Amino acid sequence: MKKKQSPLKHVEVDLEKFEEIPQTPQSESPTYRLAVADQDFLLREELRPVRLQLELLKPEMILTEHGIESTVVLFGGARLPEPGVEPWAAKNETQRKNLKENSKYYEQARLFARRVSEESLKLGNKEFVVVTGGGPGVMEAGNRGATDVGAKSIGLNIVLRQEPLPNAYTTPELCFNFHYFAIRKMHFLMRAKAIAVFPGGFGTMDELFETLTLIQTERMDPVPVILFGESFWRRVINFEALAEEGTIGPNDTDLFSFVDTAEEGWDAIAKYYNLNA
Repeated sequence: MKKKQSPLKHVEVDLEKFEEIPQTPQSESPTYRLAVADQDFLLREELRPVRLQLELLKPEMILTEHGIESTVVLFGGARLPEPGVEPWAAKNETQRKNLKENSKYYEQARLFARRVSEESLKLGNKEFVVVTGGGPGVMEAGNRGATDVGAKSIGLNIVLRQEPLPNAYTTPELCFNFHYFAIRKMHFLMRAKAIAVFPGGFGTMDELFETLTLIQTERMDPVPVILFGESFWRRVINFEALAEEGTIGPNDTDLFSFVDTAEEGWDAIAKYYNLNA
């Protein structure tokens, strides 16, 4: 009887044999299912540590198999439209006006990802690989910029009602999906050699401040943290006030820098790593 290999490496399951098993109260019982094939079991509350481990392992193993050694992360708003496209997220005329104005950051994210990916291709597309959250807006622009020059890019999607599908520009074999925000954040930073942060909302702020906290507390090595759109960031966050109040260190504002264009963003990375030397 021919055996078929299961999706798990090194685990063979004789599927035909199982198909021939007569239906009895015992064989039909949920307890008789193989644990690996029992979704009800895998989704139990007690199995959360296992699910966390699986979400950590799956992308790590696949990225390693693809030889991805380092990444450049793009964070930014899902609501920012492509220039010339009506903003889908606008709830009033003020938001519509501002989102259309901020569509310039979509274009800069695309150009920046294109520039990064050009350099990545010179290194075999193993270093400085663009990674985004895999959704619309700035994330789409990042994956799109990599596609523009024929480079692969990574998408770390998460199950959200408002973002049911990954954007069309992520490299399919590097398109992942997460349930746990915490594990997704770990994968953003595990290979990161630079973080580019474009205007965004709560999610972008969360990602920015977690990154800065990890660098500030020396839980991750310093990397360039580049904020695109100085006028936006200075308007929505008063970093100097935090330093003046003593709630961050006086030198913590040196953990990041401001740029306004894609070329300035790449230059900041190149300077940090002496890539033009």
